[in-house]
Amino acid sequence: MRLLTRILAVFAALSLVAQPAAAQSILRDAETEALLDDMAAPLISAAGLEPGNVEIVLVGDQSLNAFVAGGQAIYIHTGLIDAADSAEEVQGVIAHELGHITGGHVINSAGASEATGISLLSLVLAAAAAAAGSGDAAMGVLMAGQRAALGKYLSFSRMQESAADAAGAEYLSKAGISGRGSLAFFKKLQNLEFRYGYNPSDDDAFVSTHPLSGDRLARLTETYQVDPAWTRPPDAALEKRFQLAKAKLAGYIQEPAKTLRDYPESDTGIAARYARAYAFHKDALVDKSLAETRALIAAEPDNPYFLELEGQVLLESGRPAEALAPLRKATALTGNAPLIAAVFGHALIATEDTANHAEAETVLRAAVARDRFNPFAWYQLGVIYAAQGDMPRARLASAEQQAMSRRYGEALRSAQAAVAGLPKGSPDWLRAQDIELQARAELERQSKRR
Repeated sequence: MRLLTRILAVFAALSLVAQPAAAQSILRDAETEALLDDMAAPLISAAGLEPGNVEIVLVGDQSLNAFVAGGQAIYIHTGLIDAADSAEEVQGVIAHELGHITGGHVINSAGASEATGISLLSLVLAAAAAAAGSGDAAMGVLMAGQRAALGKYLSFSRMQESAADAAGAEYLSKAGISGRGSLAFFKKLQNLEFRYGYNPSDDDAFVSTHPLSGDRLARLTETYQVDPAWTRPPDAALEKRFQLAKAKLAGYIQEPAKTLRDYPESDTGIAARYARAYAFHKDALVDKSLAETRALIAAEPDNPYFLELEGQVLLESGRPAEALAPLRKATALTGNAPLIAAVFGHALIATEDTANHAEAETVLRAAVARDRFNPFAWYQLGVIYAAQGDMPRARLASAEQQAMSRRYGEALRSAQAAVAGLPKGSPDWLRAQDIELQARAELERQSKRR
């Protein structure tokens, strides 16, 4: 029964991994995205890829995980950031995932396809046996079939993981980054195995999609300790940014009580204040949140992310006019970072002062020009167009936002209204037609699936 439980758990995990990333919660944060891009850039170059073509995506999930799902995108769970003690640990994970990208490892590859066929057949046979009243026979068929499927898939998967380990070690070496962080992360995985009573045996090795952590540690330790980068000190500036981003995520995601336990008020360090500022804000303790935020700004007056936080707290506590100055400065300091600019545009609109509409339109148009995949910015831009009486462009902005939110029926109607009102042949008219075609195609696919 223990083996069957493991087998079923593995196939449940495979079905979850195969889901499109869009079905999961994607977190967008300018500071964290900039940090992850800077952490990954030397590794991406070492892998022979272009940094601008590889996307690091933050997934709002507290499990300790990272994965690729085809293409050149690496998905990192917030739980992994929380568990990591250093930037080098996350870089070790990124290097490993780059190994999957350069190796062309995709979950729906040949090994998985063959395993899926055997798995589905065994499930059908097991269902037939159960319907005939033979529960024991059904269990036997299921175990035999699933074990045959796993034998083909898991040996394929373990080869991929080992290849990614080797490639990741190579990329860390070429980038001049010590493998200490990679080893520390694998030791965390090994500790989890011990904590949950995972006792490696032949059967455990058979049903594992990854090589056992002890085996990986032994191989990688040999590789890293002879590498010239082994004793190289970590990047101090990058490490400081990592600790701030980790504290910020903790304050944003965790329950405030847990954040305050992890970062007590007796700790007056920058990272602790950052975490508490978010925790107090979540608890609607505006004055305490602003006190922490302003202490941060006093320490680093030109940190755009501290200014962004001050503006966000003021805006979300009903004081948009006061939020304009810090948000305007944060937007300028980051060179109009789209996510920050979108919040600034929102604050300008929230003042309900029409004199701010022209600046809001400029800011929001710049934001969506640099990052089209920002439904919040599109929504705010639509508000501005509607306030100006430009309903065709308001409908186009709504169509952009609705398509990104997978509300294809609404997107289709908004795009059709935009096409009807925009100058024929103009760039906006052509874009509205593109969204109309995309929404129609998605609705047809959904209808066929039903």
